[in-house]
Amino acid sequence: QESMHAYAANVYTTVIEELMKGKQHKFIAVEQEFFRLWWDMVATDTQKQQVHQLLQEGRLEFVIGGQVMHDEAVTLIDDQILQLTEGHGFLYETFGFRPQFSWHVDPFGASATTPTLFALAGFNAHLISRIDYDLKADMQKNKKLQFVWQGSPSLSARQEIFTHVMDQYSYCTPSQLPFSNRSGFFWNGFATFPDPPKDGVYPNMSLPVTDANLHLYAQTMVANIKERAAWFRTGDVLWPWGCDKQFFNASVQYSNMDLLVDYINKHSAEFGVSVQYATVSDYFQAVYSRNLTWETRDSEDFLPYSTEPFQAWTGFYTSRSTLKGIARRASSLLYAGESFFTQYVQKHPEGSVCKCKALKQLQSLRWAVSEVQHHDGITGTESPKVKDMYMNNLMYGMLNVKKLMASIIFDINNAKKDGEVYSSVYTKDSGEPDVDLYVVVYNPLAWNITTFVTVSVSSEAMSVYDELGRSVPAQVQSSVESQSTYDLYILVAISGLSYRKYSIKPLEGQQPAFVGSSVKYKRRDLARAGQQRQQLFPVVNSCYQIVFDQNTNLMHSITDRETNQTVQFTQEFLEYHVNGDTKKGPISDNYLFAPNTSAVPVSKAVGLEVMSGSLMTEIRQYFYSNVTSQDYIYAVYTRLYSVPEGYDGKLLCHRIEQEYSVGPLEFNREAILRTSTSLNTRQLLYTDNNGYQMQKRPFKAYVNNTVARNYYPMVQTAYIEDDTTRLMLLAERAHGVSSQGNGQVEVMLHRRLWNNLEWDLNNNLTLNDSSVVRPVIWLILGSKAVTNTLYRTSGLALEHRPVVMFGALSGGDKPKLPRQLQQNSVHDLPVTLPPNLHLQTLSIPGWRYSSNHAEQVHSIHMGEQQQGDPDFSRVLLRIRHLYEVGEDPVLSQPVIVDLKSLLQGVGSVMAVEERSLTGTWDVNTLERWKWKTAQYPGKRFFNSTESSEDFTVTVHPKEIRTFFVYFQVQ
Repeated sequence: QESMHAYAANVYTTVIEELMKGKQHKFIAVEQEFFRLWWDMVATDTQKQQVHQLLQEGRLEFVIGGQVMHDEAVTLIDDQILQLTEGHGFLYETFGFRPQFSWHVDPFGASATTPTLFALAGFNAHLISRIDYDLKADMQKNKKLQFVWQGSPSLSARQEIFTHVMDQYSYCTPSQLPFSNRSGFFWNGFATFPDPPKDGVYPNMSLPVTDANLHLYAQTMVANIKERAAWFRTGDVLWPWGCDKQFFNASVQYSNMDLLVDYINKHSAEFGVSVQYATVSDYFQAVYSRNLTWETRDSEDFLPYSTEPFQAWTGFYTSRSTLKGIARRASSLLYAGESFFTQYVQKHPEGSVCKCKALKQLQSLRWAVSEVQHHDGITGTESPKVKDMYMNNLMYGMLNVKKLMASIIFDINNAKKDGEVYSSVYTKDSGEPDVDLYVVVYNPLAWNITTFVTVSVSSEAMSVYDELGRSVPAQVQSSVESQSTYDLYILVAISGLSYRKYSIKPLEGQQPAFVGSSVKYKRRDLARAGQQRQQLFPVVNSCYQIVFDQNTNLMHSITDRETNQTVQFTQEFLEYHVNGDTKKGPISDNYLFAPNTSAVPVSKAVGLEVMSGSLMTEIRQYFYSNVTSQDYIYAVYTRLYSVPEGYDGKLLCHRIEQEYSVGPLEFNREAILRTSTSLNTRQLLYTDNNGYQMQKRPFKAYVNNTVARNYYPMVQTAYIEDDTTRLMLLAERAHGVSSQGNGQVEVMLHRRLWNNLEWDLNNNLTLNDSSVVRPVIWLILGSKAVTNTLYRTSGLALEHRPVVMFGALSGGDKPKLPRQLQQNSVHDLPVTLPPNLHLQTLSIPGWRYSSNHAEQVHSIHMGEQQQGDPDFSRVLLRIRHLYEVGEDPVLSQPVIVDLKSLLQGVGSVMAVEERSLTGTWDVNTLERWKWKTAQYPGKRFFNSTESSEDFTVTVHPKEIRTFFVYFQVQ
C-alpha cells in the first residue's frame, strides 16, 4: 500500500498516458498484485479502455503475469503454481491475455523447477539474472548465457524452455556517465517514501538530454550496447531501461529516451547500431527468427547464489523462520479448505452456506499465500513492518478459511447454529475443559492416512469415541508447554478427502486413553561424560531401535529393524558466530550468511525426560549452557510411534518425528542442528527444488567462504546416504542445509542478527528476530528401496497434516451422526489415488471466462465479460506424478487414471477439458516455440500431451496434468 502511494500507482497512470501519446513506445509489467490494486482502486474507465487497446497492439505486455515475482529457493511448487494461477486467471478473465515469457530477474538464485512450470504454463522463453558471479563471468566470456533448459530429467525435451541469463549489468540500466558526475538514464530520479515530494523534485534525477550532450549520451549508450553484444551469439541485444521503483514519471523518461533513440537511428551507419523500443516478446522473437542451434542444459539448478567471494546469499534460506512456517501452514490450510468447499458445493447444492461469501473467504487466503511467495516475502528479506503485513494477511485468511470449514461442518451435520462451536486449526487449543468436546478431523490428501492428532485437555482421565460410539486408541501425557494441561494423542484413520468425528469425554469407567509415564534422568555434564562407562538404554517400536547414552543424555545410535543395520547417530546444537560490523569484515544479514569460524557447541549439559506409553514414546531433551543454568534455549522432542493391530502403520512406524524449540538467540548467532552418523556419505548431500525434484549437492571447496557456499535450501526434503542406507529429512518449512563433514547433515533452524551496513540500516533490514521457533522435521532411516517408497507420501503427509476443528458438546448431547454414516450413498466414496500420484489441486476458482479462446476474446471485445456471480460449476483439478523415470521399479511407472471413477465420491463427472498449468490454454491448441538443439535440429512447435476422448488419462513420471472438470448439476 505504501509503494502504491509513493510511486507504483503513478507508474501505471503515467506509462499508459505516454504509450497512448507515442506509437513507438512500449512497456513491460510483471506483478499483478500492484497492477490489480491500480486497476481496482485508481484506474478510470478511460484508462481501462486504453489498457485493453495497448495490450491488443502489443505495446503494453504482461510478462510472467503471476501475483508476484516469486522466490525460487524457499517456495513450494504448489504455492508457485497458486500465485501464477491467481495472476493468470485475472489477466485472462479481464483481457483475454496470456503471458508467454518470463522476467525472473530478481530471485536470489534460480531453481530448475521454474523453467518446467513456465513451460507447462505455455511460455516460449524464460529469462533469469541472479546466478553465481564467477559462473556468470565464465558463461559471458564464452557466449553461453543462452541455452535450452531441460529443467526436469523425466520431462526433458517435452517441457524444455529457451533460457536467457542477463549479463553482468543485470536488469538495471548502467547509470554512470563518463562525461558528467551526474547519473544518466534515470531522469525521473528515485521514488521517496512515504510521500511523493510536493514540488515534484525527486532525489538523484539524471542529467537531462540536451543538444550539447546528445552525442556524448548516444556514445555512452552505444558503447554499452556493443560491450554486451560481444557476450551473445546474435546481433540482438536486450538493453533493459529501468530498474526498481522507476517510471513513476514516465513522460520525463520517454521524452529524454526519444531524443537518444532518434539520434542513434539517424546515425546508425556511423554507430553500427540501431535501436527500437521493444517488449520481451519482441526480443525473443528476434532471437528465435535467427534459427540458430542452441546448447541444452540438464536439470541442474543455479543455487546457491553468490555476488562476490564473501557474499553467499544462503542466509535467507532460514531468515524469519516463523514467517516461513506460517506461510506453509496457511498454504496447507488453503489446500484443505479448497477441496472441502468443492465437495460441499457438489454434494450439498441446497446447503445454507453462502457460496459467494465462501469464495471470498477462500480468496482472502489465496491472495495472502500468493503475495508471501514474493522474493522479498517468504525469504525473510523484508523490514519488520512488511513482515507483519504478510503475517496479518495470512492470519486473516486462515481465520476466514477455518470459519468456512466450521460452517460447512455445522451445515452438513445440522448442528444447532447457536450452539457454542468454533474451530481451531493446527493449534493445540481446545474447548472449555469442563464440557465434552468433539473434534472433526479432515484428511485433505487423496490417500488413506493413519496418523495421530493432538488435542490439549485438562485432565489425564479421558476417553475417545468415534461416530458409532466405538473406543478409539489414544494416549494422554503431561504437556511440554505447561504444567496444568495434557496432550491427548488420538490415532485417526481417515480415507481420502474425508472427515471423521470423534468425541472426547472425561472418564466414566470405560476404556481410558493410555496414560504416558514419565522418567526424568539426571542432567548430565557433557565435559565429564567421557570418563564413565557407557550406559545405554533403548527406545523401540516395530521399525526402529533408538539408543540413548545415559552419561550424556544424547542419542547414540539407531537400528533399522528391517535390515538390522545399526547407524551411529548423534545430534547436537551449535551456533555460528557472525560479524555485524562492516569495518571488521564480511557480515551476515537477512540475505547473506558469512560465518567467521566453525560452529560452536551451545550446551555443556543435557537434561532428559522420557514419556512412554503404549502408542508413543516421547524423548524430551533440554540443552543447557552449563550444569547449573536455570533456563534452556534449545530443546528437542523426539516421538516414536507404535501402531496397534488393525491399523496401517507403515508411514507412522517409519518416521522419527522431531520438534525443536530454539530461541531466543543472542545477537549475531546462527543456530544449527548437526546430525552426525557413521554413514560413509563422502560429503554428498541431496536437497529438493521446491518439493518437486531432487538435486545432487557434492561438497565444493572454495578459496573463500566455503562453509556458506555449501549451504542449500531444503524446502521439503534432504538426504544423505552410503551404499546401503539412507537418512531422509522431511521439513514443514524451508531451512538452509549443508553437509560440512562425512556422514553429517546440518540444518539451520534460526538466525538473529544485527549489522551496520548502510543499505540494511536504511531499509530497516536488521534481523533482530528474538522469537522462539518450533520447527518440525521427520527423519526416515532405511535402505534406499524402502525410503524411496516412503519419502514422497511422508513429505506430503507432513505438509498436509489433517485439519482439526473443535466444538463443544453442550449438555452432554450425543453427537449427531454425520449423514455419511446414516446413508452411505455413492457420494461418500473417498477420493483415492495410488501412492505415486498426488491430488495437487481440487478447487473452484470462480473464474467467469470461457474456456473457448475465440469466445473469450469476442466477449471481452464486445464488453460482455465481468457480469454476474462467480462460476461455481467449473472445478480445477491437478494431478502430479511424484516419481522420476527409473527412480523406483514400481512407483516410476506411468499410471492410468479414470477421472470419472476417481471423482465419483464428489459427484457425477459430465465433462473434462485438459488445460495448461494455470488453466488459460486448451492443451490441444497450445503450441510453444521449439528452439533448435543438437538433439532436435528441426525447428517445430511443441504440442503438449496426448489427449483422451473418454475420461481416462495416463500420467507419466513427473507430469503435472491440469483439468477443468464439470459435474452433473444436482
